[in-house]
Amino acid sequence: MKDQRAEKLAEILVAYSTKVQAGELVSIRGPHVAEPLLLALYNRCLDAGAHPLLRPSLPEATPAFYRNASEEQLQYVWETDRWLIENLDVTFNVIAETNTRQLSRVDPARQVLVSKSRKPLTDVFFKRSAAGELRWNVTLFPTEAHAMEAQMSLAEYEDFYYGACLVGAEDPVAEWRNVAERHARMIEWMQGRNEVHIEGEGTDLILEVGGRTFIPANGECNFPDGEIFTGPIETKTRGVVSFSYPALYGGQSVEGIELEFEEGKVVKASAEKNEDFLVSKLDTDEGSRTLGELGIGTNFGIPSFTGEILLDEKIGGTVHLAIGASYPESGGTNESVVHWDMVCDLRDGGRITVDGEVLMENGKFTVV
Repeated sequence: MKDQRAEKLAEILVAYSTKVQAGELVSIRGPHVAEPLLLALYNRCLDAGAHPLLRPSLPEATPAFYRNASEEQLQYVWETDRWLIENLDVTFNVIAETNTRQLSRVDPARQVLVSKSRKPLTDVFFKRSAAGELRWNVTLFPTEAHAMEAQMSLAEYEDFYYGACLVGAEDPVAEWRNVAERHARMIEWMQGRNEVHIEGEGTDLILEVGGRTFIPANGECNFPDGEIFTGPIETKTRGVVSFSYPALYGGQSVEGIELEFEEGKVVKASAEKNEDFLVSKLDTDEGSRTLGELGIGTNFGIPSFTGEILLDEKIGGTVHLAIGASYPESGGTNESVVHWDMVCDLRDGGRITVDGEVLMENGKFTVV
């Protein structure tokens, strides 16, 4: 029996998030285990008169690629991929892991080779996105693997996930428009302000954002959504931050991360688990020790850590920082093949002040 929530999710993503139009070129990617959502998206795009390209994948293929490919194969970029990035109007990417740790034993250097070889495509992707030429959406289809990471049964995880998406609301689109209104008020409050001070257990960090653009995450590019974010001034971050949750990247999990910044750069890094991997990512390229993003989570329908950053960076009452690449539309200029989000929970004694005025205390906003 079909889960009608997947059908409803596809309807929201096509009609509201990406606003697919007749004649547009649309790519739909995701593991075959997400078939119900992939097909629902495909059918909705057909109904809209678009030209959808369905691109299902085999989860086992990725670890096989990193395990068996030569350096030449790791760095090869298909011309079809290049053409798609340059010509697509809309892309959907569905996360649906069957094993969230299947890349944990992959040599990080091999992943870096792939990332660097594809950086020109990534640059085009973000440039077209910032110019409004390419609309994109990343979402998730619940699986046993995601449920286990979140320490839930699959049924519990499905209820939680679709709840965070507001799929069960009488009018989900109206609810997401309400989210957009709250974000607009927060961003209006941020206008003309500069110094962001984040305080919490093991955290005393100052960033500057004057002249940068805060972007509302209202359910267009990520789903579920719920944050405002920007690119902090690259040379101004100073102080120390301790991250509350494990940070996952490329199949690796790093726990107990603490970063110290001076003049915008990470000058000291430690972790309780997998510190060598953390340092290796920080040393990837010129921009990987600089922050590319400051994000503030606003989705209180995500109450706890799940092990999936699509959700965890949106937890209401948290802040997340990403080392590496900025989003150009934020005004950020940092370039890197890395973009690694890490979450700091401020719901128990933490706060954010901006130019000395409180924005959030103990996870609760003073501006709503």
